[in-house]
Parts: sequence; C-alpha cells; structure tokens
Amino acid sequence: MFDTEMASSTDSSATVDDEVRQLYERYQAADSDEERHEIALEMGKLDGRRHAEIYAALEDE
Repeated sequence: MFDTEMASSTDSSATVDDEVRQLYERYQAADSDEERHEIALEMGKLDGRRHAEIYAALEDE
C-alpha cells in the first residue's frame, strides 16, 4: 500500500507525463522551426523540474 508521500509523488509523475505528452504532440504539429524551438525549451524546463523533484525526494530519504 502507498503512503501519502508515494501517492503524491506518483500523482506528480502522472501530471509531468501528461505535460510531456502534450508538449510532444505540440512539437509534432508545429509549423515552423521557431515554434519547435520554443516547445523544446519548454520540454527542457519540464525535464529540469522533474530532475529537481527526484533529487529532492532522494534528499528526504
């Protein structure tokens, strides 16, 4: 059974996965290199946020 911390971590991961999926779909549908570049920057920020969450969780252990 999940404790509250694990459940919230799982919920957060699901939210990030949804955001990644949406960004990827936008990237695939982009009409210009400039638009794809902007979306790629958003993907990078999201990836950085995901890594920060992982490191914070490791520090809490």
